[in-house]
Amino acid sequence: MDQFGYLSVEETAELMNTGAVIVDIRDADSYAQGHMPGAIHLDNHSVASFIQQADLDTPTVVVCYHGHASQSAAAYLHSQGFDQVYSMNGGFAEWALKQPDRIERG
Repeated sequence: MDQFGYLSVEETAELMNTGAVIVDIRDADSYAQGHMPGAIHLDNHSVASFIQQADLDTPTVVVCYHGHASQSAAAYLHSQGFDQVYSMNGGFAEWALKQPDRIERG
């Protein structure tokens, strides 16, 4: 992939079933209140460690509030060698509307 891609909530849900990594870049309180199943919370302090430990060939989906900030984060991960990285359109807000039964808390 030449750059990062975009996925809908439905496409993301399908990719999750095949082992995709979900990265949530919202603030820690929002993440604790609800996030996608198995999502990894990333911030400026944890991103370097995440990159060092990540399998760069595993599909990785970046999620933010509404799908805007995740585009910059996906572009950054792509620049760091991630081959299959995506921004989820609509962000967690759209996930919560379309997948309300697939939200973890804490």
